[in-house]
Amino acid sequence: MFSAIATLLRRLFFLTGYFSNGSYPQPLSPEEEAECLRRFKAGSRAARDKLITHNMRLVAHIAKKYGKNDLDDLISIGSIGLIKGVESYSPDKGTTLATYLARCIENEILMTLRSNKRYQNTVYLQNTLGVDNDGNEYTLMDVLAVKEDSVFHQAEMSILRQNLLKIIREHLNEREQKIILMRYGLEGSTPLTQLQTAKQLGISRSYISRIETRALEKIKQYLD
Repeated sequence: MFSAIATLLRRLFFLTGYFSNGSYPQPLSPEEEAECLRRFKAGSRAARDKLITHNMRLVAHIAKKYGKNDLDDLISIGSIGLIKGVESYSPDKGTTLATYLARCIENEILMTLRSNKRYQNTVYLQNTLGVDNDGNEYTLMDVLAVKEDSVFHQAEMSILRQNLLKIIREHLNEREQKIILMRYGLEGSTPLTQLQTAKQLGISRSYISRIETRALEKIKQYLD
C-alpha cells in the first residue's frame, strides 16, 4: 500500500505538468547547470527542482533500455535515482553531473528489477537482503520487524492516503477515479500497469495514459 502511494506521489510531482505532451525539457547549458548547482548548495529548492526536471530526458533514455511495456513505471523508478543523484552530487566526486546521474538512475532501476525478480521466488525470513551503512548484513526478518519510526511512518502514510482518496472522490469523474485507483491500488488492490488497466477496461493504453495524466494534474492542483 505505501509503495503504491509513493509511486503516485512520484508521478504527481515529476511526470505531470512538465511532460503531458510526451516531451521533456531540454538539458541545461553548462553555465546554467553550474549556476543551479551553486544555488542548490546554497539552499535553493527551486534550483534543485530545475536540475531534476531538466534531467528527466536522461531518465527516459535509460528507462527505455530496460523495457517498453512498463516504460512509465521504469521512468517513475528512475526518477527516484535522479533525485538521489541530484541531492548527493558534488563536483568533488570527479565526474560530470550527467555521468553521475546516469549511474544513480541505472542503479535505482536495476535494484528494483532485481528485487522484483527475487520476490517472484520463495523468500525466507533469514534471506540476506543487503548490507547497511555500518557493513552489517540485514535479513527480511529485520525489515519486517516493527520499530517505532516505522509505526509513525505508517500513520503518516495512512493520513496521506485518506487525503488522496478524498481528493480523488471529490474532484475526479467516475472514469478518472477508476483508472487512478486501479493504477495505484489505493483501496488495497494490487497496482496495475497502464497496459493491464487498459486490458481490464477494454480500451487502449494511450487512452489510459491521457486520462491518467489529466487526473494526476487535477489531484496535484488540489494537493498543492
